[in-house]
This record gives sequence, C-alpha cells and structure tokens, in this order.
Amino acid sequence: MPLYRPPSESVSLILQPTIGCSYNKCTFCEMYKSKKFSIRPEQEIFAEIDLLKQFNKDVRRVFFADGNAFVLSTEKLLRLTSYINLTFPKVHRISAYALPRDIQSKSFEELRELHKAGLNLLYIGIESGDDNVLDMVNKNENYDNTVSALQKVRRAGIRVSAIIINGLAGSAYSYKHAVHSAQIINEIQPEFLSTLVLSLPFGVEKYAENFKGNFKEMNKEEILEEMEIFIDHLELDRTIYRSDHTSNYIALRGALNKDKYRLLNEIREAKAHPEIMQFDYEMRMGF
Repeated sequence: MPLYRPPSESVSLILQPTIGCSYNKCTFCEMYKSKKFSIRPEQEIFAEIDLLKQFNKDVRRVFFADGNAFVLSTEKLLRLTSYINLTFPKVHRISAYALPRDIQSKSFEELRELHKAGLNLLYIGIESGDDNVLDMVNKNENYDNTVSALQKVRRAGIRVSAIIINGLAGSAYSYKHAVHSAQIINEIQPEFLSTLVLSLPFGVEKYAENFKGNFKEMNKEEILEEMEIFIDHLELDRTIYRSDHTSNYIALRGALNKDKYRLLNEIREAKAHPEIMQFDYEMRMGF
C-alpha cells in the first residue's frame, strides 16, 4: 500500500507484479513516492493467484498494478497472463498501467503476442500534448514518442485508455496545453479518454520550481475554460470519454465526437451556474 487502480477497474482482480513506478519523477504525482520500485518474484505472484482462486473462480477482469507493470519483460508478462488464463478461464480482460517508453521497448511482434495472450488494455498517462509543459513537469516523454508508441500498440490490437491532466500547465500555458493535448489525442484516436484535475501534493511552490516563476494555479472557472478548449479541438471517431474521477469539478460522460456538443454545452452550463457545479461536486464527494 498505497494501491491505485483506474475507476473502471473497481470490480477487477488486482495483482501487483511490480511495486511502485520505475520512473517516479513526475512533479505532479505522489502516488508511489513512499515506495522503492521492485519486481516481485514470479512464484510469489503465482501463489497469490492460487490463493485468490479459492475465493472467486469466476474472475473476468484482472488489473496489473503498480505504476507501470508493463515495464516487465514480454516473457514475464506472457508467463503471468498464461497462468491467469489457466487459473481463471472466464477472464476476458487483462490490463495495466504503462509508460510510452515501456511500449517502445517491445517489438510489434511482442505486442501482438501479448494481445493474443489476453493483455488487451493499457492505461497511459499522457498528461499533456505540449513538449514544453512535459519538460516542466519532468515527465521524460515527448509528443512524437508518445504518438508513435500508442499508435504502435493500437495496431497490435491492444486498446488504449489515455489520460490528460487539466490545470497541469497553470494559467500561463493553459491554452497551448489544451490545444496540443487535443492534437495528440486526435493523432492517437484512443478507445478511451479521461481527464483529471491537477493536485499539488507537495504544495504550489515545490511544483512551480521548474516553471521558472511562471506558474499560477488555476481556479475552477479557468479549469472549465481549459476543458472547453480541449474538447472543442477534439476530432475523434469512436472514443469513450469520462471526467468522473474524484478530482474533477464536473462529471462528464460521452462518446466523442458523437456527444461533443452536448459535453460542451454541459461545460458552458457549469460556467454559467457555478453553484450547480459546486453542488454536484459536493454530492459526488459525499459532503
């Protein structure tokens, strides 16, 4: 602990073949700061699977934690997925967090093999499509490598759930962040897309260090404006969109581009009536 999983994995069996995040240097993330990255012994994971089978033989979904379990070698992932399929024959989805560099470290043939073995969904924190913003938050990824990696994994048959963080760039770089984030999503055409809102676990001053004095935290109205710009610039074929994470001020759900104008109207309604947005937020938070 702590253990994190995407909201859509709430009913999944969660296994931890890795502990922590192999990179763990992003300035906006506190999730794995209390852990040192390590890979658990395979036999330990297999024994855990055997134990869990006693409680539920009908597992249908499995999620690999922690921060980027896809960093494991193809051979290890194949042995793990094979054992899961043998133990839980009703499994139809195996998923994991991944970094673009984890994908690039594997050949297209390896990705195809993993897909055939049942690993068919990856959650990837793109965070921003703007290289300048990515540098300032110490992401150690860039636009071109991310597009190349995610297009590659989609061609291999593995679905992508992409994540963008609203407010990541602060008010000074907000417009560029929104437009370039929409641009990178348009190039990738992920099956799933979600947006979160920036949190500052170590305080504003610590987060702003790499911005060289040009970071100003965004308020709720500015976040909504950024979301509106982002969605307005999206051109997607069949992407399921969600902004229902607890960090979001407004919960949005739809298919893009089919529901694009409905979503934009919901954002504009929230901007026009902030008291309704606040009530909705407090209801979701259980206040």
